[in-house]
Amino acid sequence: MQDVIKLIKSRRSIRKYRDQEVPREILEDLVDCGRLAPSGYNRQPWVFVVLTEKELKQKLAGLCQWGRFLQEAGAAILIFCEKEAETALEDACAAAENIIIAASAYGLGTCWVNSYRKAHSEAVKQLVHCPEHLELAVILAVGYPEEIPPAPKKKALAEVLCWQTF
Repeated sequence: MQDVIKLIKSRRSIRKYRDQEVPREILEDLVDCGRLAPSGYNRQPWVFVVLTEKELKQKLAGLCQWGRFLQEAGAAILIFCEKEAETALEDACAAAENIIIAASAYGLGTCWVNSYRKAHSEAVKQLVHCPEHLELAVILAVGYPEEIPPAPKKKALAEVLCWQTF
């Protein structure tokens, strides 16, 4: 149990990656961890698209103003959800967090690119030929870290934890 807690507490958003492929088996395992996330009514409304081809990652990075580092990552995992699912965004976020934690266990770095109804979302959907009934929710860069940044300043537990009432 302590290993999982350490992974969560030491996780960083990685924006610089080594030029190294992530093995397909690892990427499949990450998506497997994502698909096992909780979802509202157990609807499991997600579809995961993994990009590993250099040209596609470059095009993706060119579409995402705040995701230029996607072209350097070993892979990009795009999480789509059914538009009609009541808890689609929450479900996609739960899947993304599972992937992020699993990637850390493999020694991989990740960075979340917000993609739900953002300026780049429709263009990304076109890039990967997304069916009309799906909505892009999250893009995750995944790869071997070139550098690990220092921990960002986080609020103290006492600032965010209340017992019984505010």
